[in-house]
Amino acid sequence: MSKKPKSVDTVLLTIIVIMVAGGFMIFSSASLGLMARDGASFASVALSQFLFGIVGGGVALFVMSNIYYRNWRKYAFYIFILTLTLTAAVFIPGIGLSHGGATRWLDLGFTTLQPSELLKIGFVIYIATWFSGMHGRVRDWRFGLLPFVVMVGLVGGVMLLQPDTDTFLIIAAAGMAMYITSGAHWRDLAIIIGAGVCMIAVLAFSRPYVMDRLTTFMNPEDDPLGSGYQIQQSLIAVGSGGTFGRGFGQSIQKFDYLPEAIGDSVFAVYAEEFGFVGTILLVIGYVSFCLRGYRIAAHTQDMFGSLLVVGFVTIVTIQAFLNIGAMVGIAPLSGLPLPFISHGGTALFATLAALGIVLNVSRYQGRKQTL
Repeated sequence: MSKKPKSVDTVLLTIIVIMVAGGFMIFSSASLGLMARDGASFASVALSQFLFGIVGGGVALFVMSNIYYRNWRKYAFYIFILTLTLTAAVFIPGIGLSHGGATRWLDLGFTTLQPSELLKIGFVIYIATWFSGMHGRVRDWRFGLLPFVVMVGLVGGVMLLQPDTDTFLIIAAAGMAMYITSGAHWRDLAIIIGAGVCMIAVLAFSRPYVMDRLTTFMNPEDDPLGSGYQIQQSLIAVGSGGTFGRGFGQSIQKFDYLPEAIGDSVFAVYAEEFGFVGTILLVIGYVSFCLRGYRIAAHTQDMFGSLLVVGFVTIVTIQAFLNIGAMVGIAPLSGLPLPFISHGGTALFATLAALGIVLNVSRYQGRKQTL
């Protein structure tokens, strides 16, 4: 079969461009609150987001969309080990950077890097390589369940030490979606789900901040000035938006009340400024992204390409809806950024790089690939 590619999926590319462009506008508005409270200049706030996230991420998306996706299989193990090592490097004194009780960043001097965002890419590529190579034997626990548990365990060992429980759960969920797609046995899925519930229970009782999030989710009014403060202020912001919102740049909560207005609370700023109608449009954007991505996966003729798309699309989709759910009180607060919108140059760069791989897979939809 000829490897001559078609053009990328223009519908998915259009959705990505709209989400990134609209996301930067939302981020810019939310940044006004940070500048008012902390006196930061817009240039210093937006530099990483625009140059590294949008410009750098746009270049990465273009480059990745032009690299034949099956080439990643040759280097999957090395990519996984490299990204896992980079993530573990945050514990090296003088290189690792701590903030808010977590050690998740590498200090590069001119900027910071959150290597766990790159680990998402390395993990998905390696899991896709393993399960596609073991296709037909995945239902055997020796080739399916055991390797999956080992790979997720390696990632969890590094991530939970930082601690970055939220990102680990997102990675594990994406791996689970890929495992299901590859044909996992229902018995093995039940074992993993049971183990996951037990792990969350252990984390809740061993790590107070996890228990605080769960109890705050169940009773957000119990401590409105403490653990429940962010969700209370978020709900006020969302409710203040009404049907059509206060208008672009007119959020009040972002100035003095809403924590992390450019981070995990950016959806609340958006909801206040654009109202119920605006939030519905944003949700439609994420749903459209998800459905189009899974459509590409369904029309990809080889298992490796399909698993790559499922993994990357699942990461973005779950993260988006967990963030939105937390801001409206239907999911526990997680601290996860809102994809395409929240501050974080590394996160946006890695997301666009991963979606570049998805776009490359879309070039070969409907064509049976040879090994």
